[in-house]
Amino acid sequence: MNKYLYAYEDLASILTKEEILLDEPMRNHTWFEIGGTADVLVIPNSVDKLVHIIEYVRKKDIPTFLIGNGSNLLVKDGGIRGIVIKTDKINGIMVKEDTIVAECGALLEDISKKALDASLTGFEFACGIPGTLGGAVFMNAGAYDGEMSFVLESVRVITKDLRVITLKKESLEMGYRTSIIKTENYVVLDAVIKLSPGRVEDIKEKIDDLTHRREERQPLEFPSAGSTFKRPTGHYAGKLIQDAGLKGYQIGGAQVSEKHSGFVINKDHAEAKDVLNLISYIQSTVMDKFNVELCTEVLIVGED
Repeated sequence: MNKYLYAYEDLASILTKEEILLDEPMRNHTWFEIGGTADVLVIPNSVDKLVHIIEYVRKKDIPTFLIGNGSNLLVKDGGIRGIVIKTDKINGIMVKEDTIVAECGALLEDISKKALDASLTGFEFACGIPGTLGGAVFMNAGAYDGEMSFVLESVRVITKDLRVITLKKESLEMGYRTSIIKTENYVVLDAVIKLSPGRVEDIKEKIDDLTHRREERQPLEFPSAGSTFKRPTGHYAGKLIQDAGLKGYQIGGAQVSEKHSGFVINKDHAEAKDVLNLISYIQSTVMDKFNVELCTEVLIVGED
């Protein structure tokens, strides 16, 4: 029996039936299309509901995990105990002069389009990152020589002691794939993005170029969680994996992409154990051949 049925019943009083699901397969909510069930999955459609849910789970001491649209996530086959909060329905975006205020579940692609429509430059790098603002701030997401730390002005968060505070850029402690949001387990509510006026034609040209480069180089035709490994100092993960002779290497339904060796893909109905075994094999092979440690960029959660 589901240990958190009581939480489902409690939260059902403030959420619609579409916003709260019991024993929900996480493969339906990750880009990898892999994962066991979450005991309870809640999908609130407003910041106010999100704050209420966070207050509830913290006071009840219920294990909780937040996701945006599941683009950088591998959920293990045993699923996730407790409550998973999915924020992709909290996705408001407002443009004011040279700033954009976006809610935690807003897609980076949609923010990029809003910036283009408003003739604002500086966010083009994120046009192809398949994540939400909250996740991007959490891990300081970046691509093509840009990253979130370059454009953030402030972030509003819920702290561990349930205070809602605004953190200025200087307080975010953003580094390579990390931030104070990650280290202090804060929850992002919304953020202010500071951009610069530009020419629509130039902005669109850059977005089109980056989109073309992404489509040409990345295995978008298969489910994956994006780049599997962080970039090791002085190296490129994809080149190391390719040079180790692992391009196309497959365990179960998981494969090192033949298009880009930095991606592990769900080639044929892979289970999480296939991906994890392949990741481990890649890491050990690259260490043996080149004495370089590969650390995962994809977030791995759940039970075996």
